[in-house]
Amino acid sequence: MEKKILVVSSANMDMVMSIKSVPEAGQTVIDKGSYTYIPGGKGANSAVAISRLGGKCTFLTRLGADANGDALLSLYEREGMDTSYIVRDTDTPTGLATIFVEESGQNRIIVFPGANQKIDFASIDRAIDSGVDALYMQFEINHDAILYSAKVASERNIPIFIDAGPADKTFPYDKLPRLEIFSPNESEAYELVEIRPDSDENCYKACLALSKMVDAKYIVIKLGGRGAYIFDGEKGVTRPTYDIKVVDTTAAGDAFTASLALEYLDSGDIMRACDYANASGSLTVSRKGASSSIPTLYEVEEFLKNQK
Repeated sequence: MEKKILVVSSANMDMVMSIKSVPEAGQTVIDKGSYTYIPGGKGANSAVAISRLGGKCTFLTRLGADANGDALLSLYEREGMDTSYIVRDTDTPTGLATIFVEESGQNRIIVFPGANQKIDFASIDRAIDSGVDALYMQFEINHDAILYSAKVASERNIPIFIDAGPADKTFPYDKLPRLEIFSPNESEAYELVEIRPDSDENCYKACLALSKMVDAKYIVIKLGGRGAYIFDGEKGVTRPTYDIKVVDTTAAGDAFTASLALEYLDSGDIMRACDYANASGSLTVSRKGASSSIPTLYEVEEFLKNQK
């Protein structure tokens, strides 16, 4: 049975610059790389992943009444999402992200939230009342929208999944209800609890600290090329990822956590869900782009078959 996941999160147009390296302060560089505009935003990337991997995605975001908003909405409709609850804002532009991708594949991102910061409670009520199996969020939208969405979902016994990106130490984590999964990456975990998860021991310590901030059944730290660390409140384990050439890490974390949530809802097995998410993330980093790099269900299944 297809799971219907409500994504309440961000949508951006990404300006992606492929460069040799980021300039130093005060330095002007003429680079022989390239730039392009690509649909992105952590919420949109996750919504695309859910749709491509066989889930039913209802996407709640807010777009400007501008050309970028037109392009993004057309994409979401082509991906088969339910876009009924997306609001077009006539006063605030569509979110924009500038992404610097170095030759190594490492990326640096600056986000201008725009209309993402104006998601309203009435839209959240309508979307949740439409009937969903899970709520999925990140931190690129305003705090009130996140807390309200979580409150309403909790009251209806709807499981809540949060990808903890970007890290936000000002967020009132103690006001969140019980979560199913809370998933930061390495740098986000370090920023939140000041423990660098660079070993199993430190992953465990970081998860213990995070568990004092957030009430979650599972904490899953994304470790990039090392895989992911799963903590169930008592013990933890690292699930290794797959050997693949890294081209561009943009959207890999979004694809991972969306895949994790979808497979976990389907199987109830956190280990299996993590292996599936590692495969989805691996395929994503092997390609350039944000949402355009996210694999389909068929691609992930074929990839996993070839690993055996």
